[in-house]
Amino acid sequence: MNIYPKAYLNNVQEITIQFLIENKIKALILDVDNTLIDYYKNLSDDVINWAHHLQGQGIKMYILSNTNKKEKVETVAEKLEIPYRLFAKKPFKSGFLKIQKEINIEPESIGVVGDQIFTDVIGGNRCKMFTILVDPVTQKDYFYTAWKRPIENIIKRKLKKGE
Repeated sequence: MNIYPKAYLNNVQEITIQFLIENKIKALILDVDNTLIDYYKNLSDDVINWAHHLQGQGIKMYILSNTNKKEKVETVAEKLEIPYRLFAKKPFKSGFLKIQKEINIEPESIGVVGDQIFTDVIGGNRCKMFTILVDPVTQKDYFYTAWKRPIENIIKRKLKKGE
């Protein structure tokens, strides 16, 4: 099981068109909670502008979330003008593979972006996609995520040191 992402960035806005071209990425599968929005469901104008800019450059985007809260994800998806899937059960492969089939892009050309190693990174790696770990939008977490953060922080320290 590969727990290491192919890239580790501070936030989604650091994913530039140059980065995507260099890594041959044509599409992004995006997590929602603490990747695009904070604990209080705030979506920044910077993230909206970032998404629209990349879409204007031909990058396809899709939201894949483990949540079952349709209204929350639908609101983000509408503002970003992208499709979404709920209750993904990441790190299981099914949600990733359904999106891959729908957008008809080879897995190596799909970037999986999220703030969690044990859902986004492992799931994307299992599907042979290009995984991009970002730091959480805020430190406030849901209880079912918070317990994993200390383990993830150890891995992130290794990534920052370049090990």
